[in-house]
Amino acid sequence: MNSTINAFSDYLIIEKRLSANTVSAYDRDMRRLASLFKDRPLESLGTQDLRQALLAFRKSGLSSGTVARALSSMKMFYKFLKTEGEIQADPAHILESPRRGRKLPDTLSLEEVDRLLEAPDLELAPGRRDRAMLEVLYGTGLRVSELIALKRTDLDLQAGYLRTMGKGSKERVTPLGDEAVIAVDDYCKTARPALDKGKNSSFLFLTQRGKGMTRQGFWKILKSYVQKVGIRKSVSPHTLRHAFATHLLERGADLRSVQMMLGHSDISTTQIYTHILQDRIRSIHNKYHPRS
Repeated sequence: MNSTINAFSDYLIIEKRLSANTVSAYDRDMRRLASLFKDRPLESLGTQDLRQALLAFRKSGLSSGTVARALSSMKMFYKFLKTEGEIQADPAHILESPRRGRKLPDTLSLEEVDRLLEAPDLELAPGRRDRAMLEVLYGTGLRVSELIALKRTDLDLQAGYLRTMGKGSKERVTPLGDEAVIAVDDYCKTARPALDKGKNSSFLFLTQRGKGMTRQGFWKILKSYVQKVGIRKSVSPHTLRHAFATHLLERGADLRSVQMMLGHSDISTTQIYTHILQDRIRSIHNKYHPRS
């Protein structure tokens, strides 16, 4: 059973070129399914078995998002088995994804973002690094995984842009704002050499041990600054990504451009922000229409 799941994971990495995080999630979903049917191979399960599994996942307290992803994992897994000739009929094919409401993401006001960006102590090398990371994250809308994966060669500070590899190994070019360029340039000249300790690391953002920054490490850094400046909202690295998109749209950016900068493959993912466009259109109508 484990060998089948391992083969599936290899297929996702090699053939589908999915990110490590996505592959890990799909692998976890299939092992969760296997744990429900310990005495039966996954190849023997039918449609009703999968329905019962999804119901069991819901009853166990898993979020609706996790259950929906588990269904996607099942569909991908059994499609893979059929392609490989391991099964004749796909039991997940007729299962339908539950309709889910899209929860608007938490975001930060401009004033809160300013407080957060000003929080690092620029007298210290880690502080200059932290300011640069925060400026890049807010100035580009990168995912935290993309931020920590940046190499020095991914940035062109003179031209004001960076290259990043997003989900599905898709490269995109994203403009850097002036403040982000200044912060990164300052970090590279005055702080990064002290953190690198002569190791000549290829990663842009380094820990105090001279290694590449980790997701967990950056999360802790962000959390400390959120507490320092007294922001009481629940803030994660993704919150700055949402703030990036929200503030762009509030100032007139179109949804398609924001989609490209966020690296969303499907415009429907970006459409969670359409409420911002609707609010702006309403405001413009109220301000300029003669009958408003």
